[in-house]
This record gives sequence, C-alpha cells and structure tokens, in this order.
Amino acid sequence: MLSRVANSIYWLNRYIERAENIARFVEVNLNLLLDSPAGMTQQWDPVIATTGDAKLFRERYGEATEENVIQFLTFDREYSNSILSCLQLARENARSVREIISSEMWQQINAFYHLVQDTAKAGSMGDWFAFFEEVKSASHLFIGIADATMTHNEGWHFGQIGRFLERADKTSRILDVKYFILLPSVRDVGSALDELQWMALLKSASAYEMYRKRGAHRITPTSVAEFLLLDRDFPRSIRYCVQQAERSLQEITGTPRGTWNSPVERTLGKLRADLDYLVIDEVIDSGLHEFLDSIQSRTNAVDTSIYETFFALQPM
Repeated sequence: MLSRVANSIYWLNRYIERAENIARFVEVNLNLLLDSPAGMTQQWDPVIATTGDAKLFRERYGEATEENVIQFLTFDREYSNSILSCLQLARENARSVREIISSEMWQQINAFYHLVQDTAKAGSMGDWFAFFEEVKSASHLFIGIADATMTHNEGWHFGQIGRFLERADKTSRILDVKYFILLPSVRDVGSALDELQWMALLKSASAYEMYRKRGAHRITPTSVAEFLLLDRDFPRSIRYCVQQAERSLQEITGTPRGTWNSPVERTLGKLRADLDYLVIDEVIDSGLHEFLDSIQSRTNAVDTSIYETFFALQPM
C-alpha cells in the first residue's frame, strides 16, 4: 500500500476517535455538575490541564469557565484539537483516499462534520448533553460503517491502529482528569463526593455499566483505575486498545506473535507485554499520574515509530 494512502487512513481514524474523546472530556465535568451536591463549584481547569494545551488556552481565553472551555475544545477552528478541527482534518484525509474508502464512510464523515459545523454556526446550545451524545453516536456510526463496508485489508488495519492508539491515549487522559480535580479538602478522599467523581469518570468512558456488570459493587479509585487500565475485554481499556493495535500491526507486517522485525513492532510489543504483566498495586505505588504520563509518552513513541517505518518518504 502507498505510504500516502496508509497515512491518510491512519489519521482519518485518529481524528474521528479524537473528536469523540474530546466530547468525553467535557462530559466528565458535565456529569459532575449533574451529580454533585448543591453548592459544589464545577472545575474546568482539570479538563484543560489534561489536553496539554493549557498555555494556549490561557493566551486565547483567560479564565477556564464552562463557556470558554467548551468553545475552545469544541468549536475553535484555530485550535487543532477541537472537535470541529478534528473533523475538518478527518474530512480532508478522507477526501484524499476516496478511491480506497467506501462511499458510505465518506457520507458519514460529511454528515458528522456538518452536524458540528451547523451547531457552531448556531452560536448557542441549549442541551450540551444531547449534543455530545450526538458526537459520540456519529463516531460510533462511522466505526460501524467502516467495519461493515471496507475490505479488512492493510488499509483497514492502519485505521484500526490509529483508532486504538488514539483511544489508549485519551483513556489515560480521562483518568488524569480525576487526578487533576482537587477535592475541597483531604477529608473528602473516599467520601460520597469522591465516589461521585469516579462514577462520573466511568460514565464519561462509557464504562459504568460494564464496570458494574463485572461484579464490582463498590466504586473505589483502585478498582476503577484497574478496569480502565488493565481489563482484557473492555474496548476502551488501555490494555485492550494496545492489544488490538498490535494485532493489526502483525496483520500488516506478517510477523508472528511474540516476535518482532522492526522498531515499531518492538516498541508496541514491549508496551503490550508490560501491560500484560502489570498489577494495579504497582501502578498505585509508583503514582497513578506518573504512570499515565508514561503511557502517553509511550503511545506517542509508537506513533513516531509508525511514521518512520511506514509513512516517511525514504531518500532515493
């Protein structure tokens, strides 16, 4: 497959997944507002902190209010990671590979983009919950259409790698939102308020029901972190995402499981192996925030290695 085509399919899927996960970031706080006791002040700084773009936000908007944060993360065309910008970039990548993807995929990307663009033009939104649910549903619909209408060849597997790497990174950042949220006092750790925040986080990752169905009757920081980091079967856990990305990489390279022939296979395989043998107590003892930072750095390293292995033009 041409490196240009593979690169476009990879980023098309990353941008669709990123748009969905930005909606999830905002939902963390919207769910907290819905569930928090009367008088509890909603905090938007944690959401900005986890994007890594706090400096840019301060320069452009100043105070982290609900209105400013939602505008920045959702509709700001000059911010490359806003939902609208992600969909515009996804659409451009899709346009460049129209001959490879299905017409149904192209139609869904267009519908998704216009949904967000039309909302941005309207200038106001009465029900943010409904809008962000539409964003998530549009992303899910694209994934389903791609799976059902595109041949599961190399191009499809590049899309899978992009989607799952993006999802692993963003699951770590959704967990980090909770780390950055400061409770009113140390006494609130383990309180009903603390449990509400962890519950909101699970809901924002569409993980609350599956967490409960697994038999976890209590919501504790350790058990929530274990579920979102290390669960083998939940499709938004970091471990699951890394496993699926490695599986698609092996389909592309033809390298047998447990072996590697290129730096990207080694980098991704080592991350998967580390997660396979990790226990949550080790994560907590070393520091959850520090561990999440390392996950983000390692997924970025995989992305860089994928670019160097498959997408970079080699000198003649």
